[in-house]
Amino acid sequence: MRTVSLRPGEDSIRLGQLLKLVDAVPTGAQVKDVLFAGEVRVNGQPEERRGRQLRTGDVISVEGMEDVRIG
Repeated sequence: MRTVSLRPGEDSIRLGQLLKLVDAVPTGAQVKDVLFAGEVRVNGQPEERRGRQLRTGDVISVEGMEDVRIG
């Protein structure tokens, strides 16, 4: 499992930003496609909202990739 740390002073990151950060999608325009295809889970639950706020301890699973934990 890969751990991604939040920037100092931040307590959350949006799901769409995280997907770009971990190279789950090559461009921001493709975030919606990946989400609506059902390829993303947050804490084991399917997620379609790219604006979902992720916080420390959340685990994100993307089909075909190593899980990511917010640390």
